[in-house]
Amino acid sequence: MKHLLTLAALTFLFGTPTVDSSPASAAAKTVLPTRPTGLTTASLSTSRRRAAPGFIYRTDQVEAYLTANDIAFIRPGLKIIVNSVTIGSDRKPVIDVSLTDSLDQPIDRLGKTTPGPVSMSFVLAVYDPATRQYTSYTTRVQTASPTSPHPGAMATQAAADGAGAAGFTDLDIGHAKYTFKTVLPAGFDQTRTTTLGIYATRNLTAVPGIDPALAKSYFANVEFDFRPDGAAVTDKWDKMREASTCNNCHDPLGEHGGSRQQVKLCALCHQPQSTDAGSGNTVDMKVMAHKIHMGKSLPSVLAGTSYQISSSDFSTVVFPQDIRNCANCHEGTNAANKGAQSTAWFTNPSRAACGSCHDDVNWVTGANHPGGAQTDDLTCSTCHVADSGTEFDASIKGAHTVPEKSKQLKGLNAAVVSVTNMAAGKQPTATFKITNADGSAVDGTKLATFSPILGGPTSSYSKDFRENALTKGVFSAAAGTTTYTFTTALPSDASGTWTISADLRRNVTLKRGDGKADIALQESTLNPIKYVAVTGAVTPRRTVVAIAQCNQCHDRLALHGGQRMAIEECVICHNPVEGDQSLRPANLGQPESISFQRMIHRIHTGENLTQDFTIIGFGGSTNNFNDVRFPGDRRNCAKCHAGTTYTLPLPTGIASVTTLRDFFTPQGPATAACLGCHDSQDVAAHAFLNTTTFPGASTPAEACATCHSTGKDFSVEKMHAR
Repeated sequence: MKHLLTLAALTFLFGTPTVDSSPASAAAKTVLPTRPTGLTTASLSTSRRRAAPGFIYRTDQVEAYLTANDIAFIRPGLKIIVNSVTIGSDRKPVIDVSLTDSLDQPIDRLGKTTPGPVSMSFVLAVYDPATRQYTSYTTRVQTASPTSPHPGAMATQAAADGAGAAGFTDLDIGHAKYTFKTVLPAGFDQTRTTTLGIYATRNLTAVPGIDPALAKSYFANVEFDFRPDGAAVTDKWDKMREASTCNNCHDPLGEHGGSRQQVKLCALCHQPQSTDAGSGNTVDMKVMAHKIHMGKSLPSVLAGTSYQISSSDFSTVVFPQDIRNCANCHEGTNAANKGAQSTAWFTNPSRAACGSCHDDVNWVTGANHPGGAQTDDLTCSTCHVADSGTEFDASIKGAHTVPEKSKQLKGLNAAVVSVTNMAAGKQPTATFKITNADGSAVDGTKLATFSPILGGPTSSYSKDFRENALTKGVFSAAAGTTTYTFTTALPSDASGTWTISADLRRNVTLKRGDGKADIALQESTLNPIKYVAVTGAVTPRRTVVAIAQCNQCHDRLALHGGQRMAIEECVICHNPVEGDQSLRPANLGQPESISFQRMIHRIHTGENLTQDFTIIGFGGSTNNFNDVRFPGDRRNCAKCHAGTTYTLPLPTGIASVTTLRDFFTPQGPATAACLGCHDSQDVAAHAFLNTTTFPGASTPAEACATCHSTGKDFSVEKMHAR
């Protein structure tokens, strides 16, 4: 049986706690997780030595490019299994753990008999179901760094236990005990849910004999719930599950050097008891996470005060979707993976949580709070009920209604049902069916925007025309369609397949439930796409990126006033020969390319670019993207790309890109894509030296695929593997 190992999201083997009922338990409580079948205490050592089953790795994993000998030597992966937790009369917890690779074979904690030493840190915190918060038994005193706002300041924080390496006793290969330095308080409540958090790193980056480009560190996180009295756990922290929340953007969440990857682990320390010494700000999760994601939009930041944790400034963070999409982070995008407490964001309002985003509210004086001063959280839900059923009122859900998702909208849909006169030198006529969500017809000429678009050829767009159909469109009430004939004729040499689309918007007024002024909104629709052959068979434009993948992070990607939502339309204008030349003043130099493969890579590379990337937009707007902070791992090309469209070689017939602001121009399609992220002069020189224009050719030939195509030593997928 073959196993597909996903090493970025490890599964940990532990289950329902039970109690050791032997006489020794009177002196020391031992909590044991229920073992999987075949992994009993008696058989544990022998089961570790069973032959490993066959396995495969994905092409985006470094392990896929190791030799069989390397795999056998490295033994990839890291799992931490909690065998028991014992709290004796000295009140020092003792943790019995097993360490295995991804195939459940034991690995040496010290990295002597198996490669890669494993460092483990332990946090122990008690849970209060009334407040849904932890208080950590393990703490430290933090001293602020010299580069922080308050250098040398000190603060107490929740943290890992302080015994460190001295706390370990190795019992066998892959089997160890850890004794806490922390002594639990006298009379600590043994009936309360207590959570052991473990974060571990297996470091293979310095192991001799492994190609440094393929060596990596493996991380493992465990959160083990138990009650010190041995009774069954009934109260658990279950607010958020990162797989369907954080990791939609963060891919994966990995803080403090990458070792902390699970939200519940984070919550053990990021609680009200912890303050950052460097800035004086709390690192309580419900405050810190909200403030980080608000970033540039925080009222305090807009007023001129930066938001920092220690020496890290989050004042430039721009959330990639509407910040009112609270449910996307708290409840997630997968209903089957929703935490039991994921509704806490709208059922449990508090000054700390709400005031983290709305940080211009003064709870003492009542400034900027219509309800006045608030000394506690007891009456928050009196005004701020969970869900009144009304939008844009004081209820939690109502106040966070995203206008574009309002239930008051009728829903706008559009399709191109037919196109005639689609021939070189002719003026095409397109028939649009525009409807409300209930299927009733909408007159396109009555919209606020009705702009049909004509572009081609789909092999590599080079021509596009956008026209205004509001005055020249013809609505047929009987057919429920709006017809428009382009005033621009297809070029006389037009060939191949061309595309018809349109931008459509209508003005809408949304009623507020709180009695304040109505909200003016322009409702738009997913742009309709119709491919029509001018010559030959219909050949749709190749799909490189799907909007659903963009919306994993953006939720509702809608640009240029919210009217462009289909990637298939974006690429019509954002083509290889297009730039901002019609908008860029002469004193700002050469135009910047807006070709999709270059522009999107550069935008998402953002703060890691070595060159300036500024596009002059409509109305003369200056759009600089060098401060974009991408929240994921840009090596994960498949996060954005459809299938394997990021691999080489590329399909033939794709035009070269005009890049007048780069080190050389034109650039072949592969070069333009790669130099989108890798924008340094050294990389440009490499690409330039491997590009040539043969006599009689109008476009450069690229040698990229010679080394970087699938199966080669430096293939794109291998060099981006994680």
